[in-house]
Amino acid sequence: MNLELFLITAAALFCVGLFGALTQQSIVMLMMGLELMLGGVILAAGAVWRHIAPATADGQVLIVVAITAMAVEMAIGFAVVTALFRSRGIDLTDEAAGLRE
Repeated sequence: MNLELFLITAAALFCVGLFGALTQQSIVMLMMGLELMLGGVILAAGAVWRHIAPATADGQVLIVVAITAMAVEMAIGFAVVTALFRSRGIDLTDEAAGLRE
């Protein structure tokens, strides 16, 4: 498979995630859009790394670390959203904006 196909797929993932992050009011759907965007960036980075240096495994290790960090970030984010929903019934971004005060 060539680099262009991977970059087109990564750009499509990023665009779908950006659309989801900008149009959704649900906190969970917003987080899903952000995850799609990060997935597109990681796919593009991995494809470019594989194209530039196919013999080394440094890029693969970096991608595994990035995916692990994404999973931890999403687990913490979902825990915060669950706690907000259980304590105050907040599940939309407009309602959560009032928590700053």
